[in-house]
Amino acid sequence: MSSHSLIKPAGTLDKSAAQERSPKRVRQRALRADLTLLIFVGPLLLGLLMFTYIPVVWGVLLSFFEARNTITPTQFIGLQNYIDILRDPVFLKSMGTFILFAIFIVPTTFFGALGLALLVNSVVHGKGFFRSVFFIPTACSYVVASLVWKMSIFNGLPYGLANVIRSLFGLHAIPWVVSQNPPWYWLVLVTVRLWLQLGFYMILFLAGLQSIPQELYEAAYVDGAKKGWTTFRAITFPLLRNVSVAVLLLNLIAAFQAFDEFYNILGSFVGSSGNQILAQPPLVYLYGLAFGNQDYGLGSAGAIILALLIVAFTLIQGRVFGFGRSE
Repeated sequence: MSSHSLIKPAGTLDKSAAQERSPKRVRQRALRADLTLLIFVGPLLLGLLMFTYIPVVWGVLLSFFEARNTITPTQFIGLQNYIDILRDPVFLKSMGTFILFAIFIVPTTFFGALGLALLVNSVVHGKGFFRSVFFIPTACSYVVASLVWKMSIFNGLPYGLANVIRSLFGLHAIPWVVSQNPPWYWLVLVTVRLWLQLGFYMILFLAGLQSIPQELYEAAYVDGAKKGWTTFRAITFPLLRNVSVAVLLLNLIAAFQAFDEFYNILGSFVGSSGNQILAQPPLVYLYGLAFGNQDYGLGSAGAIILALLIVAFTLIQGRVFGFGRSE
């Protein structure tokens, strides 16, 4: 076979390329790409529509209606549900509980995660191991961790882990969850939240630390700066501003949404409210109002108010700490 028979005429190549660029072929390729995107993204969009967007819109609708013992709007009452929930002393007390919880958890988590990130970042060998060890609790369920804290570590009995440690020093057992004076239950609530979320925020700080150019530290050492507080105050912490603001924002939103630890640690296994009256954040109160008292209109109004407060706090905190500010 001659070499000339293996070479296609130029006209044949031009005809094949023209067919590939034809409008019909282009439309077919675009249609296949759209179908592929729909196959992969469709279930996610359907889930968001069914379990997020429709419930949110329906909750906003219910907040303007009288809806007792039913999720179907019955009688339009305007802003009366919002007025009633803002006058409710229990709801206002639950907001005070949130403020107290945020005072405990936000700065503790911020400085604890930053300290862990600095320690892990300074390790020469085994950095990946320590990063994984501190991050593993993030994968644990809040419900499971809350029950372990309540039933094993701080169960109030002499054989509970916390009381066993106290007995080694000759101290008596403490009923951690039910103690009102002093309020030891705050120690239980704060420690379980710290154990669950410190690793996540540590990873954020660690990513910020590793993005800082090492040349800045080398230049500072040449100028006479010493390792430690001087370089941290002048270089590290200022360059972590964006990460710090993100951690504060996420932490405050998570404090607003506190539910599992309060409900499971201070709750009861027999269907009653247990010790939830000791510390009841907004979500726990609204959950009892909607699903316990079957007042879905009033509960929806409280949820909308809580969502607006989260948005307002987020915007205010972002502006105060520099989000949206031109340099």
